[in-house]
Amino acid sequence: MATLYVDNVPDDLYKALREQAREHRTSMAAEVVHLLSDNVVTAAERKARQRFLRQARRSRSRRAPSRSFASSEELQRQDRER
Repeated sequence: MATLYVDNVPDDLYKALREQAREHRTSMAAEVVHLLSDNVVTAAERKARQRFLRQARRSRSRRAPSRSFASSEELQRQDRER
């Protein structure tokens, strides 16, 4: 597993990260890894998202065409005629 060192972290960001780690009862390193895993898309995640998008598009194209509904104006006219 790789090691990452970060220099020049602004003080307010460092304090916020430290507080967030304390709230989650984790180390700062674990908190950073968690934040990175939630916010950085890996190649595997990108492939999974592309696969999902292809499946959704195929599913959508197989769906029956949607019916067109009467406008509210047409519905009011029909109601008045009854």
